[in-house]
Amino acid sequence: MFIRVSMKLSFLSSAKGIYALTHHIRFMKDWIIFSLVAMVLWGLWAFLPKLASAYIDPRSILVYDVIGTFIVGVVVFFIVQFKPAFHMQGTTLGILTGIAGTLGLLFFLFALQRGATSLVVTTTALYPVVTILLASILLKEPVTLKQGLGVLLAIVAIILMSS
Repeated sequence: MFIRVSMKLSFLSSAKGIYALTHHIRFMKDWIIFSLVAMVLWGLWAFLPKLASAYIDPRSILVYDVIGTFIVGVVVFFIVQFKPAFHMQGTTLGILTGIAGTLGLLFFLFALQRGATSLVVTTTALYPVVTILLASILLKEPVTLKQGLGVLLAIVAIILMSS
């Protein structure tokens, strides 16, 4: 065991080992890195309003959230050099995304004000159930038996948590 560990450590300390490790990380599927960052940021996004609600009401939290969103939007606007892509359907869907997300946030904030953070966050975190159903119905994406079982269990979780 010790020999294997020391061999691995010496391999990693060599230039070839470092290259292999960085090569592996560099070619790791990009989606997992982005997903993990999103998970952490959304965890903060779901937790911080509970702290804010001790001082201000949900509508005010929403206003300040929008200001934060605007700041990120301005930074991204600079990154794309003031030339965001435009297509009528894509633009309309992007705007609808913002409307749905902001209204969802407002209801989330009202729920946080009235309920336990752990229950509200867990219940609202089951939103992929809606996404899976819409993708299945509208985009004709197949739902595997395992995914279908997951959706069913998520619905059962909502029922159990709300009772």
